[in-house]
Amino acid sequence: MATRTPGRIKLPTNVSELLDLADKIYEKHRSDGAASPLNAQQDYDWSIEGPKIVPCKENHYNAEEAARLAERYYKDRDNDLPAIKAIIQNSAQLLKSVYAKNPKVLGDYGFIVDDSKQVKKG
Repeated sequence: MATRTPGRIKLPTNVSELLDLADKIYEKHRSDGAASPLNAQQDYDWSIEGPKIVPCKENHYNAEEAARLAERYYKDRDNDLPAIKAIIQNSAQLLKSVYAKNPKVLGDYGFIVDDSKQVKKG
């Protein structure tokens, strides 16, 4: 014969699900009113924390939407970036050969020219 356990409570790890659970608990607490057993809490007060749920959900939604937008913008950026990097590298090589005697001129184009002697490692 199986014995009954006190049971484990599994809290959501997903933020949306956690906020939905908070909403349900808060609604039940409010409907129970003064008889709610949650009024016995000493460290937290649903009358203070409960009203924070809706703005927290809105902030979460806005953050998720911003993340989706950011992902799209990064994808669009990454489509163009290889060609831009390649043209910069080719331009640097071309300008370095054109101004072989005075590579500091590449600084006029925004390149950083380091003409110090390299120290041999090891």
